[in-house]
Amino acid sequence: MEALCPRFEKAMSLLSTRWVGLILFDLLKGTKRFSEMEADLPISGRLLSERLKMLEKEGIVERKVYSEFPVRIEYSLSEKGKALEPVIKEIQSWADEHVPSEQAKEHNA
Repeated sequence: MEALCPRFEKAMSLLSTRWVGLILFDLLKGTKRFSEMEADLPISGRLLSERLKMLEKEGIVERKVYSEFPVRIEYSLSEKGKALEPVIKEIQSWADEHVPSEQAKEHNA
């Protein structure tokens, strides 16, 4: 059996980390403040902060701090992060076609 490419394995591990896909999907819409993301996503502030730090460390998300009062922090996708757009859109297309919606599940039950 052929061994998995370590880079592919690392990419899949990163993208499959809980909430990462939704965070990236949200940031595809453009730059967001932390509070906007917190309102958009069903995730705790602590966990969102942890995931954003991880994505920033990987060079996928950029964090910009504005020295205003109160301090304003915005997050956006880096060029590396924007390169994931076709991947995320393909996953969305696949999900639309192959993953039943909750309403469909309830209707068939």
